[in-house]
Amino acid sequence: MKFCNIATMSLLLSLSGRVASFIPSAVRHATKASTPSVTSASFFNSVSTSSPISTARFMSTAEAPVEEALVLPTNENDNDLLKIRHSSAHVMAMAVQDAFPEAQVTIGPWIDNGFYYDFFFPETTDEETGEVIPSRKLTDSDLKKVKKSMDKIISKDYPIYAEEVTREEAKRRIEEIGEPFKLEILDSIKTEPITIYHIGDQWWDLCAGPHVESTGQLPKKAIQLQSVAGAYWRGDENREMLQRIYATAWKDPVQLKAYKKMMQEAKKRDHRVLGKQLDLFSIQEDAGGGLVFWHPKGSKIRTKIEDFWKQAHTDSGYDLVYSPHIANLNLWKTSGHNDFYRDGMFQQMEVENEEYQIRPMNCPFHCLMYKDELRSYRDLPFRWAELGTVYRYERSGTLHGLFRVRGFTQDDAHVFCLPDQLQDEIVAVLDLTEKILTRFGFDKYDIMLSTRPEKSVGSDEIWDNATNALIGALKEKGWDYGIDEGGGAFYGPKIDLKIRDAIGRSWQCSTVQCDFNLPERFDLEYVSAEGTRERPIMLHRAIFGSIERFFGVLTESTAGEFPFWLAPTQLKLLPVTDAVVDYCHEVSKKAARMGLRVEVDRGTERLAKQIRNAEKGRIPIMAVVGMKEMESGTLAVRSRKQGDLGTFAVDDLLAELVKCDDEAIEMTTMGDVEKSEE
Repeated sequence: MKFCNIATMSLLLSLSGRVASFIPSAVRHATKASTPSVTSASFFNSVSTSSPISTARFMSTAEAPVEEALVLPTNENDNDLLKIRHSSAHVMAMAVQDAFPEAQVTIGPWIDNGFYYDFFFPETTDEETGEVIPSRKLTDSDLKKVKKSMDKIISKDYPIYAEEVTREEAKRRIEEIGEPFKLEILDSIKTEPITIYHIGDQWWDLCAGPHVESTGQLPKKAIQLQSVAGAYWRGDENREMLQRIYATAWKDPVQLKAYKKMMQEAKKRDHRVLGKQLDLFSIQEDAGGGLVFWHPKGSKIRTKIEDFWKQAHTDSGYDLVYSPHIANLNLWKTSGHNDFYRDGMFQQMEVENEEYQIRPMNCPFHCLMYKDELRSYRDLPFRWAELGTVYRYERSGTLHGLFRVRGFTQDDAHVFCLPDQLQDEIVAVLDLTEKILTRFGFDKYDIMLSTRPEKSVGSDEIWDNATNALIGALKEKGWDYGIDEGGGAFYGPKIDLKIRDAIGRSWQCSTVQCDFNLPERFDLEYVSAEGTRERPIMLHRAIFGSIERFFGVLTESTAGEFPFWLAPTQLKLLPVTDAVVDYCHEVSKKAARMGLRVEVDRGTERLAKQIRNAEKGRIPIMAVVGMKEMESGTLAVRSRKQGDLGTFAVDDLLAELVKCDDEAIEMTTMGDVEKSEE
C-alpha cells in the first residue's frame, strides 16, 4: 500500500517556502532508515479519450528535491532553551515590578513556545490626595516599557543563583515584602529546604530552577512579549483576577523569526475559520460551549477516518467494543476518578435515588468487561478498542475550537496481558500508531519516555519491568526518545508521542501507558499456568488522542486541502449546458456505487465561476461536461492542484479514482495530455 504524506504535499503545493528550523538531538524522524518512502503520487501519462488509464504510474515525491522543514527546539529536548525561558520569566517579573512597584507576582512557568507570568495589581491610594487609584490594566505600551526594562536587566549581566532557606525564613521574607500570593505558593510546597532564586541582589522568587548563570546569557533579541490576558488565581473564578503576560523566547533571533513566520502561517490555517468556510463543523452556543456539531461534509471526513481506524485495529488483532455513556457513581469511586479527577467531571445526576455520572473516561468500563468472567493465561492478551465519547468539565475560558472541548471521542484501547507479553504488545502498539499516523501524512515524531514519579502505586519490581519493556520496545523500533524523569502517571510509566504538522508545530496525540492501579482497584485476575490467581498488566493506549482534536490538527496541517481519500467531495461535475445535467447525474450515481463522493454543480453559473467555486471549496478533482463529453461518454478532468489533466473515458477515470481512494494517493499529471474542448 502506498501512502500520501499530507504534510509534505500540503506545503509543497500551498507555500512559497518552508519554515526553517533546527533539529535538536532529541528529535528525529521516528522511522527506521530502512523504512520505504511513504509519500506517493499517481502520475498520468499522455492519454487520449480512447486510451485506458492503465498507463498511470506512481512516483514518490521523495524523488524530487524538497526543502527540509526546520524543526524548532522544544523544552523537552533542549534544556538550554528551557533555562532561557525560565530565566526570562524571572527577568520579566523583575522588570514589571521595576516599572510598576504595586504589582504582586504569582506564578511564571515556561510553556511550549515561551513563558508567561501572572500579576495582581491592587487598588492604590495617592499619598498626596488620598484618591483611590483603580488597579492597573496593562496595555501594549506597558509591554514595550517592560521589554525595555528587561533589556537593561539583561545588559547588566546580573548573576542568577540559588539559595536554600528554611520554611520559616522564606515566610519571613515574603511577609517583609508584602507578597500574599507567594505565601500561598509556599504553603503548597511540601518539601524542604525551600529554594529561592536571586537575580543579583535586586530581586528573588520561590523557584526550583533551572536557570542560566546570569542575565547576560539571555538573548534579548530572541525574546518578545506578545499579549496580556486575564486569568483567575489558581484557575478559580471565585478568586482574584490576575493579568497574564505571554511571551515567547528562543535561543537566537533566527529561531524567533522562524517561530513568528510559523505563527503567521498558523493563523491562515486556523481550523475554526476553515471549519466555517468549508462547512465542516460548528460550535452552537445555544446548545452550550465546547460541544461539537459535525456538518455533513465534516461527517464524511470523520467517517473515513473512523472506518480506516476500525479496519486497522481489526487487522491488528483488536476487538471493537462499545460501552455506556453514564454509570453509577460507585464505579468512579472504585476507579479512583471521583477522588483524583473530580474537578474534571460534570455534576452527577440522580436516577431512582442513586447517583449516576456521565463518563469522563472509558477505562473503568473495559475493566468491568474483563472482570465479567475469570480469565485464563491462555486467553491473554485481550485487545479492546473503542471510539468512546467522553465528557469533561472545562471552564469556558479554556475552550478552543476542536482543541479544547467538553465532549469528545477518544480513540481508546486497552490491552490486558501477561508480564512476559508486555514488550511485544508495546511494540505492536507503536507499529499500529506508526501505520495510522503515516496514513494521514504524519511521519515525524517527538517521543518522550516518562518514568516513575515520587508518589506512585506498585512495587519497585513491577515499575522496573514495565519501564524496561517500554525502553525495549523503543529500541526495537529504532526510535530515539527523551526521558522525562518522574513524569509518569502515579499508576505506571508511559510513552508520549507528539506529531509534527506541515509547518513544524508539535501536537501531543499518541500515548501508551502501563497501569498497575486499575487492575488492583477492580481486582482483575487471570489463572496462571500454575493455577494461581495473578494480576494482568493493563495498557492504556490512544493514537489520535481524540477524533475532534486530531481533526483540528489535520485541518490546520493540510490548510483544508484534505487529500483525495479524505475529501468530503472528491469529484465535482461541472455541466456546461442544461442538456448534459442528466448525464452528469448518471455519472454521479455510478461513482457513488463505486464508493466515491461526487457532486453535480447546479450549472447556473458560467463555467469559470463553477471552477472557482469548486476550487474555493477545496474539491480536489473537477470534470467539465459539455455535449462532446456526453456524446463520447467521457469527462474533461481538472485537478485543483495541477490544472487540466486531460479527457478520460468515464469508466477509466472512476476506476483510477477508486484506486486513489483505496491507496490514499493523489491524482496528478506528467507530460503532455490532451486538453478538453469547452
